[in-house]
Amino acid sequence: MKSRPNGRPNSVFDTSETFDVVIIGAGIAGINCAYRLKSQLPNIRFTILEGRNNIGGTWDLFKYPGIRSDSDLFTFGFSWSLWPYENPIAEGPLIMSYLKDCVSKTGIDQHIRFDHKVVSAEWSSKSRQWVAIANHDGVPKEFKSQFIILGTGYYDYKTPLQTKIPGLENFKGDVIHPQFWPEDYDYTNKKMVIIGSGATSITLFPALVKKAAKVTVVQRSPSYIVSSKNSYRDFPVLRKWLPVSIMAAFIRFTFLILQHISLVYCRVYPNRSRERIRRGTVSQLPKWVSQETHFNPSYNPWDQRVLLAPDGDFYQALHSPKGDIITGHIKAITDSSVLMEDGTSIDTDVVVTATGLNMRLGGGIKVSVDGETIDWAGKLMWNNAMVEGVPNLMLMVGYVHAAWTLGADDSAWILVRLMRTLKSKGAKVATPRVDEGAVSQILDIWPLKSTYVNAARRLLPVSGDRGCWKRRDNVVVDYLHARWGNVTSGLRFS
Repeated sequence: MKSRPNGRPNSVFDTSETFDVVIIGAGIAGINCAYRLKSQLPNIRFTILEGRNNIGGTWDLFKYPGIRSDSDLFTFGFSWSLWPYENPIAEGPLIMSYLKDCVSKTGIDQHIRFDHKVVSAEWSSKSRQWVAIANHDGVPKEFKSQFIILGTGYYDYKTPLQTKIPGLENFKGDVIHPQFWPEDYDYTNKKMVIIGSGATSITLFPALVKKAAKVTVVQRSPSYIVSSKNSYRDFPVLRKWLPVSIMAAFIRFTFLILQHISLVYCRVYPNRSRERIRRGTVSQLPKWVSQETHFNPSYNPWDQRVLLAPDGDFYQALHSPKGDIITGHIKAITDSSVLMEDGTSIDTDVVVTATGLNMRLGGGIKVSVDGETIDWAGKLMWNNAMVEGVPNLMLMVGYVHAAWTLGADDSAWILVRLMRTLKSKGAKVATPRVDEGAVSQILDIWPLKSTYVNAARRLLPVSGDRGCWKRRDNVVVDYLHARWGNVTSGLRFS
């Protein structure tokens, strides 16, 4: 090996930089974490490594028609830069504009390294630091840090959920997965079938109906779809007298509390909730569409996500002669049609496989501790932010029954408080350790029974039933705990 002029061997890496914190991912969670570090710990040295060439994560990746938020942006937006528009549900381009404005005005954009795809992160107990390796323009770069933050989301960007659809290989038309919607794809006057009943499907349906000749949603089982108005102008007296910033904070708080009350109501009174949703659905359906057949799920509200249709756009599309919905099992797909088990045949030019996301924590990064690769499966999560046995690593994990950002912000606050605690103790390392008897029951980290969650359950970390190992399940309680609760229980400091 060649040597440098000082006699030391050359590193295999062109560069090696050292930070206090390395954040992986410049999506919602990564941006929020960066802001908390920048505002609460101004002397901290941090960088954000983003594998793509833009911020936004999901909102930069997904380009399918009508792509929009599936929770209100008053709570999904940042608490430190409130959503400035009147519409609680917005499409991707407006969300991207908002995010770019947030990172620009706070200076976070100066900390982002684009096209830095992190492939591995290894903790060394000897040096008490992480070493992350990122590929940039085909060249590996080394980043050392005290903490690694995984703001990589919860699904695989490259591979969607693989669902077996019989005969799909025989189809002669276009087959599109929404995660990889072709840019500038022209579907004008085409007959289209959307397979799936989740948030992506109900978003695509009203958007496609506008230009396509015919759009049919084919679902194996129904979902709850609740209409919500998409222009919020309530409290006119308050709007008249309160400053804009205070009014925006009040609206955010109102949505947060109402959202929480709605969730609790659904869990405590599932039958009443079902009936309320049923009545709302029937009132919006055309007479030729059966609520009992197509909108009567076998599960209770929030066992899976309750889907939002802003201004009832999904139901409006069903009133169009170009929109239809069929519930049942697919027998086979022929070269030009979808054949159902009941004998129904749907002629189509395009099949859209809106069959779900492939869940994956950590962005597929190989994480190891002292040479041993970490397997997330079955490991307990500490405060829904760290994983047992893994030092100085945090996952920015959000909610599935509320705005993702709310949970990710709780993790960011826990990180800030933990770093302050380490400094006060004169320590460098915090490692979650599970004492004997610390939990009596193992629970899923996400209390949903959706297909994509069930498919990934065996690969995910888990939660306990009490203490610091309990999963986040109450937005208000979790908010208070993240900012003022105990963040040392269950940790070993060194």
